[in-house]
Amino acid sequence: MIALALLAGCASNPERAGTYIVKRGDTLYSIAFRHKLDYKDLARWNRIGRDYVIYPGQTLRLSAPGGSARTASSAPKAGASASRRATPPKARPTPTAPRRPAIPSGPPVKWQWPVSNGTATLTSRPNGGNGLMIVGQLGQDVRAAGPGRVVYTGSGLLGYGQLIIVKHNETYLSAYGHLQSVLTAEGDAVTAGQRIATMGNGPQGSPQLYFEIRINGTPGNPLTLLPQR
Repeated sequence: MIALALLAGCASNPERAGTYIVKRGDTLYSIAFRHKLDYKDLARWNRIGRDYVIYPGQTLRLSAPGGSARTASSAPKAGASASRRATPPKARPTPTAPRRPAIPSGPPVKWQWPVSNGTATLTSRPNGGNGLMIVGQLGQDVRAAGPGRVVYTGSGLLGYGQLIIVKHNETYLSAYGHLQSVLTAEGDAVTAGQRIATMGNGPQGSPQLYFEIRINGTPGNPLTLLPQR
């Protein structure tokens, strides 16, 4: 089981731009999920081991470390000759292209719907990406959309209510929000179709499930992966 933070973060250690201070109940997965990051990148940027253990009060950087600062010796010297100053500057390297989505690790996930029926509406996240709002009945079974392992349960992520996150492989996570009850625990292995929770009320007070499939940390369009029904 991924270790949960057990103590509150230190109030005397304020967060800086581009950083996050680990708080009680946080896991590496939940922090990456909140900031729409790939948890593997977050671990690498902060030199966190494969056990992904974090602790309260720990400051995590939320972006890749920048390049090393230019040293004084690399700056032009005041006594440089005119001929050297006239030398045309070297061509600048071509900017690095945006990172492409990684090829999924392991066998492809055979996705299935997390609830058996109900109207599904595609929504857009405020910070980018998509999710599904699925209307149903209070207490209706919510099932794992694919085989994997539960890496987060809790209500610490604003806007999701009671939430379960399942890791399917090194590329895919699925999320199940606005739950009434949670029937599994962090660290549990689950099979596709296994009952993991029951549906609760959404932000408007009516029964609904919020569902995401994240690809390398980014919420994709679940309708392109789920079977037609």
